[in-house]
Amino acid sequence: MFLQSIQWKDITSNRNYPFSLPIFEDFQSIHLLHPITIFIGENGSGKSTFLEGLAAACQLPTAGGAEVNDDPDLRHAKALADSFFIKWREKTRTGFFLRAEDFISFTKRVKQMRLEAEHQLNLIEEEYRHKSAHAKSLASLPHKRTLYELNHLYQNGLETRSHGESFLDFFQARIKPNGLYLLDEPEAPLSPMRQLTLISIILEAVQSGSQFIIVTHSPILMGIPDADLYTFDSHPPAKIDFEETEHVQITKQFLEAPQRFLKYL
Repeated sequence: MFLQSIQWKDITSNRNYPFSLPIFEDFQSIHLLHPITIFIGENGSGKSTFLEGLAAACQLPTAGGAEVNDDPDLRHAKALADSFFIKWREKTRTGFFLRAEDFISFTKRVKQMRLEAEHQLNLIEEEYRHKSAHAKSLASLPHKRTLYELNHLYQNGLETRSHGESFLDFFQARIKPNGLYLLDEPEAPLSPMRQLTLISIILEAVQSGSQFIIVTHSPILMGIPDADLYTFDSHPPAKIDFEETEHVQITKQFLEAPQRFLKYL
């Protein structure tokens, strides 16, 4: 484990968003005792905002490689990060922060990188037609390296697979040993079976020394063995057992008797 606790410095008197969220009224600290910590809660409870601030405080890059602090959509995360005191066992910059909605943009960017490299190789082929093979090889090298690395990581391209399949391809390619990974609703594009595959990837990474903090609405991900669950429906956030979560209880009751719920809708 790298990250041990998140404490609240409350260095600002600002009570605008995100400081206006109820979770910060009495928040003092969250202690991370296991390699997998899961934040749950209703929509609007502040768990994703909290994770964004944590990503900025840890200075993690986004999944696409940019810094959280450089994303104009995450300006509030930098302000929130200044109010966090992060206690590390060992600081790391290996890892990333991922929001499910960012993945489509990342897929498009990877496709554009591939097309640009191929376009440049075509131009070099024409421009160096009457020059030495050595000169052409040198000019082509960086673009061929780009294609090689993209093919090594993503094979024929993330855009050639279904959204769920490409999402898992991304995780398998980018999750490395001894990393810190902050994931916001990673279940969004995944079927229940693919969520189980994601759990397998996560558990394998934990065995290789990685740590995960995950925001989710998925009862399947909430059931990851030995994960600590914190509910953001409590103020401040509080630990909760898997069987006590509303997500699990409602899902279980619905599956047992769906007609009992549907007749009241």
